[in-house]
Amino acid sequence: MPENTPTPSSKKHISPLWLSLLMFLLGGCGLAYEYTLSKIASDLLGNSVQQWATMIATMLFAMGLGADIQKRVGEKALADLLLRSQLWLAILGGCGPLILIVTFAEMPEQYIFVQYLLALIVGTLIGFEIPLIMRLNESEKPDMRMNLAQVLKMDYIGALLGALVWTFLMIRFLGIERISFLLGAITLVAAAVSAYIFRHRLERKRLIALEFVIALSLVVGGLIYGKDLALKAEQRLYRDPIVFSETTPYQHIVLTRDRRDTLRCYINGHLQFDSDDEFIYHEQLVHPVMELAPQATSILVLGGGDGLAVRELLKYPRVTEITLVDIDPKMTDLAAKNKDFVSLNHGSLTDASVNVQPSSGISEGANFTLQELNHRRALHQETEPTADLHILNVDAASFVRSAPGSYDVMILDFPDPSSPDLAKLYGRPFYEALKDHLAPGGFIVQQSGSPFHAKEAFLCVGRTLAASGFQTLPYHDNVPSFGEWGWWLAWKNTGSDEQAIARRLRKTEKLTAPTLYLTPGLVRASLEFGKGQLSSKNTDITSLTQPTIYHHYLEGWQTR
Repeated sequence: MPENTPTPSSKKHISPLWLSLLMFLLGGCGLAYEYTLSKIASDLLGNSVQQWATMIATMLFAMGLGADIQKRVGEKALADLLLRSQLWLAILGGCGPLILIVTFAEMPEQYIFVQYLLALIVGTLIGFEIPLIMRLNESEKPDMRMNLAQVLKMDYIGALLGALVWTFLMIRFLGIERISFLLGAITLVAAAVSAYIFRHRLERKRLIALEFVIALSLVVGGLIYGKDLALKAEQRLYRDPIVFSETTPYQHIVLTRDRRDTLRCYINGHLQFDSDDEFIYHEQLVHPVMELAPQATSILVLGGGDGLAVRELLKYPRVTEITLVDIDPKMTDLAAKNKDFVSLNHGSLTDASVNVQPSSGISEGANFTLQELNHRRALHQETEPTADLHILNVDAASFVRSAPGSYDVMILDFPDPSSPDLAKLYGRPFYEALKDHLAPGGFIVQQSGSPFHAKEAFLCVGRTLAASGFQTLPYHDNVPSFGEWGWWLAWKNTGSDEQAIARRLRKTEKLTAPTLYLTPGLVRASLEFGKGQLSSKNTDITSLTQPTIYHHYLEGWQTR
C-alpha cells in the first residue's frame, strides 16, 4: 500500500465536536505561550516592545519551520508526532520561565542564545499542530475547503479567547510561572483529546504513555511548587534576600532586604529606591518645587505609588489636597499595607491625617471616576483644611487628558524612559496636556534620570518641556544608589525666566519643611553644573511618534 494512502483504521470516524475542542484548546494555548515567553523576556531584559516583537516574530518563524518539517513525516507516524509534540510543548512551555530565569542568573552570557533557542523549539512544536491535524483529518474531510474551515475556525476562536483570558485573568491573578504550568496542564488535556481522537493511528502507545506520565508529573509538580521554584530561581538575580515578588499586569515588583534591614525595591529588574538613601532623591524631588510655590495647596503626583513623595508633601500643613495617580494598584496597595513600605513612607497612604476616600480604594476595581473627583474637590473647598488624598490607579496620560480642575504643583515621579510606553510620559503631547491643568504661578518637577550616565536623555527632557511652552531649570544631586541624578523644574512662560527662578532658590535661607538631608546650601549647590555638562549638539525632542528620549536612554546606559 502506498505510504500516502490512508490505512483502513485511519478511516474511523472523527467526531467534529472532539476535533473542534482540540483546535480550540491548541489555538488558545499557542498564543498564550507566545505571550508568556515574551513577558518573561521583557521582565528580565526590559525594553518590553522590542522583546515582545522579537520573541513573537521568532516563534511565528519557528511555527513556519514546524509546518515545513512535518511534510517529511510519513502517514504512519503522524499521530505519534502530534501527541509527542504536545507533550514536549507542555514540558518546555511550562518550564520555560524557570529555564530563562536560571539561565539569566547563572549564565548571563548565554542567556540570549537560550532565550531564542527556547522560542524556536516551542514555536516549532506549535507549528506541527495544524498541518498534522489537517493531514490526519484528510481522510474524514478530503475536500480541502472543508478541512481548512473545520480546523482553522476553532483554532482562531481559541486564539482570541486565549489572548483575552491571558490578558485579563491570568496575568492579573497568577504569577508568570503559574501561568506557564497552567498552560502546560491545558496542553496535556489537548494531548489527551488528541490521543482519544486519533487512537487508531497511534503506533508507539507505550512510549507515548510514558512520556505523558513524565509530562504530567512535571506540570503538576510545577503547579504545586512553581511559585517556590520561581522564587528560588529569581533569588539568584539579587544580592539580598527577596521578601516580596509579584508580577502584575503592568510590571514585575521585587522587594529585597539585607542584614542591615535595608529595603530595596525593583521594578522589572531596575532599582527604584534604596531605603538607605531614598530620602535624598525624594527630598530633592519635592522640597525645591514646594519652596517655589509657597501658596501651593493642591498637588498632583503622577507615578510615585510607593507613597514616598506623598510622605514629603504631608510635611506641609498648607497642603489641602493631594491627587496620586499610579497605574498599578498593586504598588499603591503595597505602599499602604506592606509593613516595610509603611515604615518607610510613614504611613503616607493610610495616615490618620489623610482622608482617603473609601470608594477610591487602594485595590483594583475600586477607583472612582474623574467626575466623582471633580465633585469631591468642590466639596472639599467648603470643608476645613485637611490633607485630602485621592488615589487613582489609571494611566497618567489618560488621567491628564480628562482631569478636572488645575493644580498648584505637579510632581512627575515616573520610572526612567526604558521603553517606548514610558517614553510617552516624557513627550510633548503629554507636557502640553499638563500645561492646561497647571494653575497660574504653578510649577512642575520632572525626575529626569542621570545627567552624567544618560546625559542626552536628561537634556532631551528639558528640550521637550521647552518645546511644549514651558520655562525650565535643571538641577542635580548625588544619590549613592543611582549615582549622579537630575530633575527639571518647569513653569508657564509668564515672565519669570530661568535666572529669576534660580535666584529665588538661591535666596532660600531656611526650608519650610523638616528634612533629613536637604539644606538651603544643598539646594543652591544643586543648581550648579560642570563645564559642558548641559551642552549638546542635539536639538531633537520626544513626540508621540518619535520616542527620542527612549533611544537616548538606551545609548546612555548601554555604554556603561
